[in-house]
Amino acid sequence: MKISKLLADDTILAEFGERVARRRLDLQLTQADVAEQAGIAKRTVERIEAGGSGQMSSIVRILRVLDLLSGLDRMVPEAGPRPMDLLKRKGKLRQRASSSRRSDRPEKPWSWDDDA
Repeated sequence: MKISKLLADDTILAEFGERVARRRLDLQLTQADVAEQAGIAKRTVERIEAGGSGQMSSIVRILRVLDLLSGLDRMVPEAGPRPMDLLKRKGKLRQRASSSRRSDRPEKPWSWDDDA
């Protein structure tokens, strides 16, 4: 199954757990083996493989044992500043996100103006 933003969180966690379990089995490792090498409890491995949530540090440790850590780099690529942004800010990197701009006057509800 392809993971997309249209899937529910529980479905994504279940798919992630299945992929971890398949990789573990491909490497001929038991859940206990993975837990021991990762330095976490066997129950944590069981929970993640069953589609439950886990701490990010535990997931990183499991991915390291399964030799899948490079997938994190593809999952959240390193973001660099865009050249035009550097020119606008005179070489300074952005530190904050700007809030959405709203006018100070209250908005009137939209209508078709059928009453006019």
